[in-house]
Amino acid sequence: MNFRSLALALPLALCATSVSAEVVGIGKESFVTHDEAVVKADAKSTWLALISPGKWWNSAHTWSGDSANLTLRPQAGGCFCERIPEDPTSKEVTLEGSVEHMRVIHAFPEKALRLSGALGPLQSEPVTGVLTIALSETDEGTRIVWEYAVGGPMRFEAPVIAKAVDGVMTQQLDGLAAMLGRVDTPKTKKVEEKAEPAPEPAEDAGDPAPEDEKSDREKALEEAIGELGAG
Repeated sequence: MNFRSLALALPLALCATSVSAEVVGIGKESFVTHDEAVVKADAKSTWLALISPGKWWNSAHTWSGDSANLTLRPQAGGCFCERIPEDPTSKEVTLEGSVEHMRVIHAFPEKALRLSGALGPLQSEPVTGVLTIALSETDEGTRIVWEYAVGGPMRFEAPVIAKAVDGVMTQQLDGLAAMLGRVDTPKTKKVEEKAEPAPEPAEDAGDPAPEDEKSDREKALEEAIGELGAG
């Protein structure tokens, strides 16, 4: 599944936000998401895995539909990029494409990785996004702190897009932690354990507005959130 097909899976995207970690800051045109994990691996092994996103990034959140097409060069100016392969089923001559998801602005091996870039649908907006991933030793292994800060003019309501982005960020950290042997309890599980049954709708609550009554802006927002991926 790629970004384009994700536009048809909005309910799934919204469900992902309900088991995310935490939006720790939000403004009119800004937000910050935060998550953590503790893994068995030592700092060196964690770093080597971190800079190999093709091994743990969720393929559903790529443009090509396959995380194996992702690469990351851990040097200042290095690209967190994705290769878009030629289409082997096309009857016409096709060319290979590419996407720059983020650019490395700080690489301190076994300590910290910081990248700048607007992920997923934020790529079309004049916003700045900074992803900071910090590693530190613990008695169990290595703690990974994952924080994404976004700010700037955008055609999304910050509270809505923040939850969607938070959900996707948590998926990526969960994938990395699972590969390295997670030893703490994921926040996603804690949320699920504490979740209460959804309340019954009020008797006087009307039926949802028909699809054709939604505004163009609402439809565009839903499609954009549905396309949220790399990120």
